[in-house]
Amino acid sequence: MELISQFLALEPTFHVLSKEPIVPFAILVVVILVVPILFERLRLPGLVGLLASGFILGPHGWHILQAESPIMTLLSNIGLVYLMFVAGLEMDIKQFRRTKNRALGFGGFSFLVPLLVGTFVGRIFGFDWNASILIGSLFASHTLLAYPIISRLGVVNNEAVNVTMGASIFTDVSVVLVLAVCVAIHTGKFSFWQIITLLNSLIVYALVVLVGFDWAGREFFRRSGDDEGNQFLFVLLTVFLAAVGAQLIGVEKVIGAFLAGVAVNETLGEGPVREKIAFIGNILFIPIFFVNLGLLVNLPIFLQNIGTIKLTVFIVIGLITSKLIAALLTKLVYRYNWQEMLTIWSLSVPQVGLTLAATLVGYRVGLLNLSVLNSVIFLMIITSTLGPLITSKVAVGLTSVPEKPQKLSSLSQQNIEKSNTPFTIVVPVHNPQTKQYLVEIASLLARQTNGKIIPLAIATAFAHMDAPDLEASIQRSEQLLLKAMAQSRGLGVKAEPLLRIDDAFAQGITRAAREQKASLIVMGWGNRTGLKARLFGNVIDNVLWSSHCPVAVTRLVESPRKIQRILVPVENLLTPSLQPVQLAQILAEANQAQLTVLNVCERRASSSKIDWRRSQLSLLVSKLAFSNPPETQIIVHESVAQAILQAARLYDLVVLPFIPSRTSPSGLAISDVTTQLVRQLTCSIIMLGEPQRTQTAVFPSTVTSTATMSEGMI
Repeated sequence: MELISQFLALEPTFHVLSKEPIVPFAILVVVILVVPILFERLRLPGLVGLLASGFILGPHGWHILQAESPIMTLLSNIGLVYLMFVAGLEMDIKQFRRTKNRALGFGGFSFLVPLLVGTFVGRIFGFDWNASILIGSLFASHTLLAYPIISRLGVVNNEAVNVTMGASIFTDVSVVLVLAVCVAIHTGKFSFWQIITLLNSLIVYALVVLVGFDWAGREFFRRSGDDEGNQFLFVLLTVFLAAVGAQLIGVEKVIGAFLAGVAVNETLGEGPVREKIAFIGNILFIPIFFVNLGLLVNLPIFLQNIGTIKLTVFIVIGLITSKLIAALLTKLVYRYNWQEMLTIWSLSVPQVGLTLAATLVGYRVGLLNLSVLNSVIFLMIITSTLGPLITSKVAVGLTSVPEKPQKLSSLSQQNIEKSNTPFTIVVPVHNPQTKQYLVEIASLLARQTNGKIIPLAIATAFAHMDAPDLEASIQRSEQLLLKAMAQSRGLGVKAEPLLRIDDAFAQGITRAAREQKASLIVMGWGNRTGLKARLFGNVIDNVLWSSHCPVAVTRLVESPRKIQRILVPVENLLTPSLQPVQLAQILAEANQAQLTVLNVCERRASSSKIDWRRSQLSLLVSKLAFSNPPETQIIVHESVAQAILQAARLYDLVVLPFIPSRTSPSGLAISDVTTQLVRQLTCSIIMLGEPQRTQTAVFPSTVTSTATMSEGMI
């Protein structure tokens, strides 16, 4: 009785809090933070957890959140616009240009066949022609959820994979156009001349957005320099201006958001502003959109309605079958083998971002009913799980056109001897705790390559150059430089200290490195887990984005001079990054240490596959022309990370590549395997980041990896 009375006493408080807009927002933040992590541990996509949370917390569950509430309506609309914008932003236009003819061929098959099948399904279930055509268009697009898998397998350069990636541009644009016309017809603009007027307005509007916004973006970015804050706000402005413009000509705002993403695609490039824009959407607004979709799911009614279950079965089977037919036609026309055909099919099966967005738009305008919305949500859950699973099985043995091994011009011993420019290493010495080991490892590398080190201290600039805080910062920097000079002299290495006054540490480091014609930047490991680091990126992130030369990020647990055994895992043997091996070899020769190059092979691989990997690894190492070739090792294991962790117990240092993830929402994210290694390795670590212009695309993914929430959102 006492507990009941206490609960009744709190009831007015709950009633008051339920009317506060901040309460639903706080609940949403908790859901976004906790639920995807729990579902990923269950080997389920994080977005499935968001949908389930929406159902549980919604009107058909605990009645905590309401889809019609002002706060949910606003946030979900922003999430919908952001989702379409990111869909346009993520289009690989350069990839499409490289394979445009075959990409258009597969894109045509992948659009027309599912469109016809989906329209047929719609007519079977009694929908009119307009709604049926929209249902068919929902089948046409595809989301490249399995990109991190094909990147990990080293088959990104396979022509069939490239064609599938390029075709997504054609199918996405076609779906957006069909959506615009179907919605316009449904809202009353159905006469021939009205449709012609709408199409003309849409063409003019698209040209204004694609050409005008692209030009304005390039001009603004050129004039704003390194001001990432203003660049970020400018991109957001283009998104919402395009959305408003779309509504003014009578089409849905999501059309404008999609075109805005395409317009600023190449302007943003692969830079920190792009990553921050994607981060904001993937971490907040797009997850809220998926939670809002969950609020609309009525699972009890769905299970009791035989007609809805039949519609779902027909939609799922129709989608999978139509994509298989499109892949088969592509195989026959372009003479791909069966394995390539199955890979094309599996990559084109997942339906996530654009499909859900178009479905929700059709539902909101009354063109599609709740049964279709629920069926498409289940379609997304099934295909987002099935597609990557099939890809991981069928893409293992694909052949790929190997890229030319990347040359580390500044770290290659032969190039050092031929070059008139001395091997120069810039060492930022801002942190006294890591300064000693940083100077020490830089000195070892410089001494082995007959180079020099430049201890660099950055004093933060102020508006007035006589500010007391600036003077104190300069004095502190000078003391750090004096200590670094004393240490380098003790190691017998030429050092030239440099004190720089700059607005920011990252820009100061990269500008100084460029001015000094640096061959390498050596930095200490910084915090990457805090909210500020995730949102704005830390100094390391920004240096890696803008540096002209390789950047070695170190976490040294003991003196570098004590390192005697070095391990370098190489994951991709077809398009390898050889710079970590070259850096490790120089350090090994400086310490007379043993170097091992490791590759992990899947346990289900055949003996011939293992032998091929062993010979390929030996061939790669031999091409580096070391005087003392490193040892090569192949480990058969079901987990790459666990295999490296077990092997690393016998080594003093592990050298890893530090590569940005294509699908990551949190800035310059390292791969899923590397993340696990950094957390669990107890020995010293060096992660070598290469200049952005020389890197190949990899997903990280990445969400991050296929398990992360972001993959299911874009």
